[in-house]
Amino acid sequence: MTTGTGTGASGLTWAQLRDLKCAELEGAADGWGKASNRADAGRDRIEKQLLNGLRETQQGAAADAAVGRLRQLSRNLQYVYTECGLVRTTLNSLAHEMKAQQRLLREALEDAEALRFTVHPDGSVTYPEAGEGLIDGKPLAGGTASVRTAPGLLQPSGLVAPNPNTAKAQDIADRVAKAVRTAAEVDWRFARILRKLKAEEGLKVPDRTWTDAAGDAAAVRDAAGGYLKSAIPHDASPAARRLWWAGLTDEQREEYLAVYPDQIGNLDGIPALVRDTANRDNLQLLIGKLEGQGGERAETQLAGLREIDRQLQAGRRPGEPPMYLLGIGDEGNGRAIVSFGNPDTARNVATYVPGLNTSLDKDFAEGDLKRARDTAIGARYYDSSSAAIVWLGYDAPQSPDGLHSLDVVGDGRAESGGSSFHQFMNGLSSTNENGDPHMTAIGHSYGSRTVGAAAQHGGGIPGVDDIVLVGSPGVGVDRAEDLGVGKGHVFVGAAENDVVTRLPSKQESVAGAAGWVAAGPVGARLLGEVADPDGDDLWFGRDPASRSFGARRFQVDEGPRLITSDGLSLDAHSRYFDPNRDAVSANNIALIAAGRPGKIKTEEYR
Repeated sequence: MTTGTGTGASGLTWAQLRDLKCAELEGAADGWGKASNRADAGRDRIEKQLLNGLRETQQGAAADAAVGRLRQLSRNLQYVYTECGLVRTTLNSLAHEMKAQQRLLREALEDAEALRFTVHPDGSVTYPEAGEGLIDGKPLAGGTASVRTAPGLLQPSGLVAPNPNTAKAQDIADRVAKAVRTAAEVDWRFARILRKLKAEEGLKVPDRTWTDAAGDAAAVRDAAGGYLKSAIPHDASPAARRLWWAGLTDEQREEYLAVYPDQIGNLDGIPALVRDTANRDNLQLLIGKLEGQGGERAETQLAGLREIDRQLQAGRRPGEPPMYLLGIGDEGNGRAIVSFGNPDTARNVATYVPGLNTSLDKDFAEGDLKRARDTAIGARYYDSSSAAIVWLGYDAPQSPDGLHSLDVVGDGRAESGGSSFHQFMNGLSSTNENGDPHMTAIGHSYGSRTVGAAAQHGGGIPGVDDIVLVGSPGVGVDRAEDLGVGKGHVFVGAAENDVVTRLPSKQESVAGAAGWVAAGPVGARLLGEVADPDGDDLWFGRDPASRSFGARRFQVDEGPRLITSDGLSLDAHSRYFDPNRDAVSANNIALIAAGRPGKIKTEEYR
């Protein structure tokens, strides 16, 4: 397209731009799209049919080897799907931008034709005589307006009135030149991108290839900004986003998934199956991106991402619900939202918000995902139409140096996280296919404060019927009825030996410190009791396990003591979801999540 002579340093002429068949570019894009779709269909067949069939019917070394080969083939097809999708969008973006310049050129040529001007192959414009001379009144001679490298004002010559066609012809010449020059720049920019969209030789797709793919995706995103990105409804409500997605053509959806998996996969209001597809692709791109960075933060997040990827690749074991990756990202301390069971089709959906020291690392991918999985399995025992989600959609406070971090003792992370959680639950409500699904919000540790913050938004947490608080240092309100679901629908589990559920209030801490300075331990205790005479205040408000708070307290195991023969232990704070270490608590949570709160085992208030 850039061969030949004529207007512009690239050699592109206005005639070549005029005659360019953008439909052929779009046809080529369709061909790459079909290749991408075939790769995706092959990958889907491997994941949902072949691998599951092998796991269910075959065992032994041969079966394991076959599973390994199928996983590698699936990974290769995923890469083919991604790269072919990027080529398609690049070609469509090229056609989109070229058509815009063709339109500008066509308008200039039509104006020339209407004025009976002649546009020459080099872009100059000849115009006829017109107007009247100031002295003799005769028409002024015509001429030719040439392409200017630096367009500016036309200067009249002495006392001679300019031919009125002169300025018009120069404007047309400038518009023709600008369209050609811009088209040449577009051609050069997209040619560079297309030359880079090539795979390594061989049958394997190593991590470094995904590093390259991440760079490819970033380049195509930049180039396709005017073609796709501007239409993504980031500022719309989740319900409006769902309608936007439903209104797209299949080709448009495929292009958004190929080029913007990070944005579509993390957009509340997009259906769970779509988010899962986008995020599985974005997971590989993130792994490739972080592979090329190095450093402690990147390595920590890589460990978490790889463990999530391992679990997704492993598939579900007998009795386990399928996994859906509803969110993934490397911003802040990392983001990950994983559902066990489809939250769009389940009648019961529970969402668990983790707390202090949670970040996208291997501990999260192993431990917090297990909590959601155990909750889903437990709830499905009582109602098979149940799903459970772990939501790491905010930066939970980190305390690498004990409790010295101000984030740990402050409300800021909870408030910002609560806003994001409110939006996420609004999205779940808009995509769930049941008329009136039963939804539960579960907050653990500082996550309970985040749930409390989400409940303070207008109307409470969207769609949530029940709230469960475990290991809570307070939720920011002093009464269960202030959480927006009615006091009978707020449940609390507080282990006797969980020190987090016994953190003194801010007032009690200040008074106790002052008393200690004045009169030692006795003074600290006396002034602390004055500050909290009923002994039911915690750091973030009233103790959810107290009578005055008014929630329904359910039985949990007391957990190991803080001081054991092996030293300090905070284990009592982390057992609530584990059916092996605290069966009664895990079962109570499962009953609530399944909409069977009448069967829970209750416990006396503190």
